Amino acid sequence: MLNSKNIELYSLKELEKIKRACDVVVEVLETVADYVKPGVSTYELDLIARDLVKKKGARAAFLNYKPSFSKTSYPAALCVSVNSAIVHGLPKREVVLQEGDIVSLDFGAVLDGYAGDSAITVPVGKVSEDKEKLLKATKEALKEALKACIPGNWLSDITKAIKRVADAYGVYPVKNLGGHGIGRKVHEPPFVPNHLEDFKHERDVKLRAGMVLAIEPMLSLGTSEITHDGDQWTVLTADGSPAAHYEHVVAITKDGPMVLSQFKGRFFDA
Repeated sequence: MLNSKNIELYSLKELEKIKRACDVVVEVLETVADYVKPGVSTYELDLIARDLVKKKGARAAFLNYKPSFSKTSYPAALCVSVNSAIVHGLPKREVVLQEGDIVSLDFGAVLDGYAGDSAITVPVGKVSEDKEKLLKATKEALKEALKACIPGNWLSDITKAIKRVADAYGVYPVKNLGGHGIGRKVHEPPFVPNHLEDFKHERDVKLRAGMVLAIEPMLSLGTSEITHDGDQWTVLTADGSPAAHYEHVVAITKDGPMVLSQFKGRFFDA
């Protein structure tokens, strides 16, 4: 069912189907994370994701996906963003992980006509104190953003929660990126801004029971500004500082937020 702003509202039965797709996403991400080690290329991580999603009887949602901002389709199943890469990191044979890196893994899957999506940031061995702080801040920002996902609140309440945590840690929400609706498609309205300034050109929306959102804080150690790699996909911090990215799919229900991307506690606090 569509509400007055053309945002899909999903039934409890449909939420169960979205959760099953999210279960596949979680299993893929947890498996790929086991291979995040020095000497492994981001291309190898993509191959692992492709193989597993096929075995699960699902389809990789990002593979051959053509978003509105791009002239070409995404040629991989997994987004692997290393250090100053924020999101949409294109897997490459020549990008080899090193001790001290941080790696965002973002994956989507479609199962039985419904989509799931999630992201985690994984340290490669021991990382610096600043990177540890960034990972902690981004996870906490996601946790606080999820608390704002209740009927009667607004999208901007989610973004404000991200900003409060970022400010407390002295890190920066990046501009022009954010979360989104999800359900029958991996990307649906509304756009959920990561930075409050983005509401200058994005509409705010009142949250209603039945909405399903992918909430994904993206924080940087040094700046809110972004730039792009020459590969047409990878989004970088403008100053080269490290970035982190975590994402959950959450349903807005009359009883509060229902997280549909359930990890086993390894990457998120229980």
